[in-house]
Amino acid sequence: MAGFAQHTLSAGWSFRDSADESPEAWLPVPTVPSVVQQDLQANGKLQDPFIGFNELSARWVNEKSWTYRNVFQKPDVPPGSAIFLVFDGLDTFAKVKLDGQTILESDNMFLAHRVDITKLLEGDGEHTLEIDFDCALLRARELRKQHPDHKWVGFNGDPARLSVRKAQYHWGWDWGPVLMTAGIWREVRLEVYSARISDLWTELELATDHGNAQVSAFAELETNSDTSYKATFTLSLYGQEIAKAVATPESNVAKATFDVQNPSLWWPNGYGDQTLYEISLSLEAGGNKLHQVSKKFGIRTAEVVQRPDKHGKSFFFRINGIDIFCGGACWIPADSLLTNITPERYRKWIELMAVGHQVMIRVWGGGIYEDESFYQACDEVGIMVWQDFMFGCGNYPTWPAILESIEKEATYNVRRLRHHPSIVIWVGNNEDYQVQEQQGLTYNYEDKDPQSWLQTDFPARYIYEKLLPDVVKKTSPSTFYHPGSPWGDGKISSDPTVGDMHQWNVWHGTQEKYQIFDTLGGRFNSEFGMEAFPHLATIDYFVENEADKYPQSHVLDFHNKADGHERRIATYLVENLRTATDLETYVYLTQVVQAETMMFGYRGWRRQWGDERHCGGALLWQLNDCWPTTSWAIVDYFLRPKPAFYAVSRVLRPIAIGVRREHHDWSVSHAQPPKTGKYELWVASSLRKELAGKVELRFISIKTGREIHDAIVHENVTIVPNGTTNILEGVLDYVADEPHVLAARVWVNGELLARDVDWPQPFKYLDLSDRGLEVTRISRTDDEQKLELSTRKPLKCLVFEEREGVRVSDSAIDLVPGDDQIVTIKGLRRGEPQLKYKFLGQ
Repeated sequence: MAGFAQHTLSAGWSFRDSADESPEAWLPVPTVPSVVQQDLQANGKLQDPFIGFNELSARWVNEKSWTYRNVFQKPDVPPGSAIFLVFDGLDTFAKVKLDGQTILESDNMFLAHRVDITKLLEGDGEHTLEIDFDCALLRARELRKQHPDHKWVGFNGDPARLSVRKAQYHWGWDWGPVLMTAGIWREVRLEVYSARISDLWTELELATDHGNAQVSAFAELETNSDTSYKATFTLSLYGQEIAKAVATPESNVAKATFDVQNPSLWWPNGYGDQTLYEISLSLEAGGNKLHQVSKKFGIRTAEVVQRPDKHGKSFFFRINGIDIFCGGACWIPADSLLTNITPERYRKWIELMAVGHQVMIRVWGGGIYEDESFYQACDEVGIMVWQDFMFGCGNYPTWPAILESIEKEATYNVRRLRHHPSIVIWVGNNEDYQVQEQQGLTYNYEDKDPQSWLQTDFPARYIYEKLLPDVVKKTSPSTFYHPGSPWGDGKISSDPTVGDMHQWNVWHGTQEKYQIFDTLGGRFNSEFGMEAFPHLATIDYFVENEADKYPQSHVLDFHNKADGHERRIATYLVENLRTATDLETYVYLTQVVQAETMMFGYRGWRRQWGDERHCGGALLWQLNDCWPTTSWAIVDYFLRPKPAFYAVSRVLRPIAIGVRREHHDWSVSHAQPPKTGKYELWVASSLRKELAGKVELRFISIKTGREIHDAIVHENVTIVPNGTTNILEGVLDYVADEPHVLAARVWVNGELLARDVDWPQPFKYLDLSDRGLEVTRISRTDDEQKLELSTRKPLKCLVFEEREGVRVSDSAIDLVPGDDQIVTIKGLRRGEPQLKYKFLGQ
């Protein structure tokens, strides 16, 4: 018997508009996977839709159907072997024909397909494969018309999108363009074999004391004969075999169990190593090796702790028995044209999170179940994954065929991803319960009859509370399932006492002051955000004409898809900062507001972690962009971190100090200054051991840089592990015309670990000119230099230019006299211009 062989069909493709059947209509496809917009660009038929207004001139593509063709040679087929045509992903309405015969019809982008074509390839020589991709936009509208009784309501895009199992953001979102892709968006190949391993997975039991772990390995086999097979499982660590077991498959399933003594555990970033074991299965018959499959997995436990407490009901993650404050971000697809994303690009995003002390990424439900390389990077770097199912902002229909498709989609993707230790939760949807609330759709939490839910005007409840949890329980039983985000035990989705919440009353909603963000949170804040412009280099990419490079230009507004963004950005700018009309300063000011907003949210919510886990985590909206744009992202499309990235990083350090004066609402008080005000000082720790530290608080005049009274110093402060240490509370007497900052620092064993500077608000009332900044280079190698930063007077938000291939260790820095800071710049070669920088009031 011959072994498993595969032949990737990546070359030799051509495509055409399905309506144009002329021979000259066929155009070459550079490579597959691809989507039609990329192939049109490669043939000079479409301009880059990411530049200028080109998205509008690319809209015609959205309403077309497309045909792809490949002529291939029949591969060698040993006796007893079968040939399968395998698609890992077709986007979306696809009819596949082989030599003119229809062999597959698909309407779900999130599914893989396998077709036995052995008999169809009995003849040697060339064979023609054609795939017709029908227009998803028009098909969705047809489906909507066919189901007039369903309530087609939701946020963002054409409500007809709810009828199609396709990435929902393709219909346009409040941060992304309308780009309806079509094509072979994941790998296509021929597989030739007599037997194969169709699935390999493990189930784990870890002792409470972590002294041993039982690893149960399972393999599902696909065979086409009554041959006797031998399955050999091998368990490895760091490339070294540590155990082996031989199994005889029964009913095409092979099993083995390994006892691992003193296992090396998988931990999130900052808590320990990201140890990955490898399980391999070799399938043999008659002394011949037929197929081998390997997967990496981690030994760990993951719980979501929900228990009654003084704040309501907790919601936080516990990994290997350790409570983890989940500081992190939400993830949207990293490109509107998904096949642009390489494994290297995924890796850079995830590594950037780790550098920023983040520990969780939320894969949002309007995108895709991500590529394997995304989750591999999360496994290896230690970023926990909150994985939404692909339902976003709508009332989804539930006719029988779509329920069947959803069940297949969920089963396929949970099976595909269940070995990744980074995935710690599956979640039913994004904001669909909010749609239910806002539209007044029927939802009676006390009704526990799933069949009755299908008869209501909110039938999607059946998906989130019956279908999906059943799939997770059957397929990945040790992974926690949560019906939606936000969701909390059937209470209103904005209830701050239970479950997770999306807090959008800063920016959206009531547009609260960002200075009070921490008072607006709940048990787990899984969305919140503030917009900021991308860096000038990114704007230079998509704005073609110099005349358009001003803050309110038409093309800049076009590259911001958020409703009312003009008034919202303007509101937060005018409330807080002295505004500007030149683009460079305006970009910077929006970024200052975003950085301050994220800091105020994260700093306060992390402090609440120490109060009986009042806040279990904070996932900002959003980490990334899918095209060059102005959005809530803290890192723009080209992987250029905005100042907010650094602000969040400082707050999420293993040891972080916080100082804050009580908020004085200057707009309500008609800009009258306070006479006195309270302040608080604390230290947050994510470390598992108690520390002794020194804490200092200084009171420094913004006008003169002098200390307005003696510093407060506490020696030998006990810093509690994995919690918050409240240091002191005090009252400030405000001196007329003498605004001052509160500057806090903490040392452990003589090492300065963290700083925080609290400023009087709003910044627009402060004179921040003549700061006396000095930037001194103190060391230099070929690609690394260290800069020392000092100032005569308190300085706000020193931001370094972000340049391709160059990384700075810190940015968006606050400086005070007597506390010089060192910044390391890597990747800047000798002879290259120094990085530019900007600070408030410059």
